[in-house]
Amino acid sequence: MAQQKKSLMTRFLEGKERSEEYARSTLPTNRWQLFWDIFKGNFWKIVKANLLTLLFFLPMIALIVIMVFMKNTQGEIYPFATHVGAGYPFYNVQGTAEALAITNNYILCIGLIVTSFIASVGLAGGMYVIRNMVWTEGVFVANDFWRGIKLNYKNALQATLFFLIIFSLCSVLISFANGYIASELVTKSQRVWLIISKATSYVFIVFTGMLSMWLIALGVNYKLGFFAMLRNAFLLTVGSLPQTIFFIALAALPFVTLFFSGFFMVVGIMMLLLFGIAYALLVWLDFAQWMFDKYINPRVTGAKVGRGIFNKDGTSSVEDDAQAVQEYQKTLLAYGKSRLVARPIKPIDDGLEVYDLPTSFTREDLQKLRESKETIAKDIEAYEQEHKDEPRYVEYNKQFEAREKALQAPTGKNGKPKKYKPPKLLGQ
Repeated sequence: MAQQKKSLMTRFLEGKERSEEYARSTLPTNRWQLFWDIFKGNFWKIVKANLLTLLFFLPMIALIVIMVFMKNTQGEIYPFATHVGAGYPFYNVQGTAEALAITNNYILCIGLIVTSFIASVGLAGGMYVIRNMVWTEGVFVANDFWRGIKLNYKNALQATLFFLIIFSLCSVLISFANGYIASELVTKSQRVWLIISKATSYVFIVFTGMLSMWLIALGVNYKLGFFAMLRNAFLLTVGSLPQTIFFIALAALPFVTLFFSGFFMVVGIMMLLLFGIAYALLVWLDFAQWMFDKYINPRVTGAKVGRGIFNKDGTSSVEDDAQAVQEYQKTLLAYGKSRLVARPIKPIDDGLEVYDLPTSFTREDLQKLRESKETIAKDIEAYEQEHKDEPRYVEYNKQFEAREKALQAPTGKNGKPKKYKPPKLLGQ
């Protein structure tokens, strides 16, 4: 009764802000709210993560800018009219632009694949920082960024190379199709098939891009082999195609403005420098976490559902409690019974002290030392006997009763010792 009065008075004086339920209720209740809370509450951390990521994307960006300038320069220098020349004969330069485009695509694709090894460093660190934000964990941008590089560089590189290799092959096929169509050396039926092949290549590039985005999300959340991730990425893409298209388009908004001119391009460049890449990762990983909570995490042992989200009906807290109990039991069985926890240990008592031997001691002093040690040992034993039936010690020791009985079990019918089977944990 006194304990209840004390807790009521504490709650009255301290307010509901100190209660765990109130702290959980201040969390967002859905992924849209979580995105906005992260974006406005961690904006400068997002800027820092974006700048670190962008630093490793600079070689790839520089390559793209150089190729764009090269294409524009070629358009001004080379005469791409159908027939060019004065007098006779006329020189037919039809198809020259397409031939140059094939060469430019070769250079661009090789350069993108090479620079992807550097860009993947920034992608690995950036997606790890943003994932921790989505999980509502404490984020130290610099430390988490470099830790993310160590943990996720392989996954980031696999996803990047997968997309760029498919993109390069499709781009080259599109360039060859454009060249054949412009050369007028193909029939009408062949032209139709070439146009169909171009459209198929574009669709394949888009679909590969969606697969790569799912590879990034899976790689930063789970430990899977590449082919296992690719299979899951395919299932997630096909199973959530409308949502995947919508959220990829939403994540790509800062980059769309770069294709405009004038004011919109300036705005796009500023967004890219400040938060463009981090914003895209935040949108995508937030959506991906919602998909994982819906389809994957409930089936994965030990995976937490609804990270950073407050469930008003309280189901998530129950799941978290069950998982905490499961982890506690696993730890107990893994490390064995501790003598420091399994039995009462008397606190230090100033009333009992070990006899201090003088510099020149006699047999009587040694006897006093022995008696003081025996007194302390008896006092400790008495304290242990007095408190051994307290619930905390009884419950702790019960965790190991089944294990000890199994180890002491008799032999089986064949005379061999029975194989020990540990008790099942919660959720198994």
